[in-house]
Amino acid sequence: MAGSPYASALGRLKASFVNFLPKEVYGNLVAARDLAEVTKNLEATPYGPEIVQTAASYSGATLLEIAINRTFVRRNRQALEAAPFAGRPILQAYLRRWDIQNVGLILASKVQGRAIGETEQFLVSSRDMPAGLFAGAMSLDDVRQILAQPTVEAVASALVRFGYGATILPLVDQFSRTKDVFPILHALEREYYQKLLEATRYFQGDEWTVRQFIQSEVDLRNVLLLLKGKDAELPIEDVVERFVDGGLLTAASVPDLYGALTVPDLAQALEPRFPAIAEGTAVYRADQTLTGYEIALTRERAVRELKRLRSYPLSIAILFGYLLLAELERGDLRRVVYGKVYDIPPAKVETLLIVPRLG
Repeated sequence: MAGSPYASALGRLKASFVNFLPKEVYGNLVAARDLAEVTKNLEATPYGPEIVQTAASYSGATLLEIAINRTFVRRNRQALEAAPFAGRPILQAYLRRWDIQNVGLILASKVQGRAIGETEQFLVSSRDMPAGLFAGAMSLDDVRQILAQPTVEAVASALVRFGYGATILPLVDQFSRTKDVFPILHALEREYYQKLLEATRYFQGDEWTVRQFIQSEVDLRNVLLLLKGKDAELPIEDVVERFVDGGLLTAASVPDLYGALTVPDLAQALEPRFPAIAEGTAVYRADQTLTGYEIALTRERAVRELKRLRSYPLSIAILFGYLLLAELERGDLRRVVYGKVYDIPPAKVETLLIVPRLG
C-alpha cells in the first residue's frame, strides 16, 4: 500500500481533520444565552471567515445557516479535490446528494408558494454556489434559472437537460392532479442511491468500504421510515412504496416487521439488527417523539462507520471518513442553532448532538 494513490489524499486532508470542532466547543455553544453568543463563539473557529463575510447582509439563524452551509461545501470540495483520478467518480456520485436536496427544496418551495429569496438561503451552497457544482452538471446560472421557474411543472422541464427528465417527467401529470410533490422527491432519492451504488463497482479493492457505508445510510433511512409510518399509523402499502432498496434491510422483511402493534414493539423487533434503537423507546414513551430513535441510530452508525473507515487510511475510506465528519458537524451545529430559535432547553439540545457523544 506504500504506493497507494490515496497517500496523497491522506496528506492533503490530514491538516483539515484538525479543523473540525473539538467536543468541548459544543458545550459552550449549547450553554450560550442566544444566537448572538453562538455566533461570537463560532467566529474564532473555521466558520469565522464566512460569518464575517455574511454578517453585512444577514443576522441570526439565517447568518449561521449560510455560514455553516458554505463551510460545509468548502469541505466537500476539499475532499473531491484530494481524490485521485480513480476515486473521483464515486465522490462525484456521492456529492450529487446536495444537488438532489437543493432540487427538493426548490420543488417544495414552489408547492408552498415561497419567495425565491426565502428558499435560496437554505440551499446547500458556498457563496451562492451549490455543493453539487463540484460534482454535477449544473452551473451556477443553471441553478438560478431553475430557482426562478414559477411552478413545479416548469422546474421539472428545466431539469430535463441535467439528466433528471426520465425520473421526473413521468410524474408531472400525477402532480398536476394531486399537488403532491412527494412522489417526485422520492423518485429522485431512489435514482440517487441506485446510481451511487452502481458507481462503487468501478473501484479496485476498496469498494466494499464505500458500499457498506452507503448501505448503512440506506438502512438508517428505511428504519426511520418504518418508525414514522407506524407512529403515523400509515398502511403498510404506503410504507413499502416509500422504501428504498440498496441496504441490508430488504423490502421483503417489511411486512413482518411492520406487523408490530406499536412503535416500541417495532423498535424491539428491529433491535437485533440495530441495538441502539432501544435507547429511543424511553423518550418516545415520555413525549411521543421519534427523535430519540433517530439520534441513537445516527450515533450508532457514525461510531461504526468511522471505526471502519479509519481502519483503511490508504484508500477511498479516508475521503468518506472526512465527508462523514463534515456532515455530522453540520447537523450538530444546525441542532444548536434551531435549539436557540425554538427555545429548547440546553439539556435537551445536548442529548440531540452526535459528535460530542462519539466516544
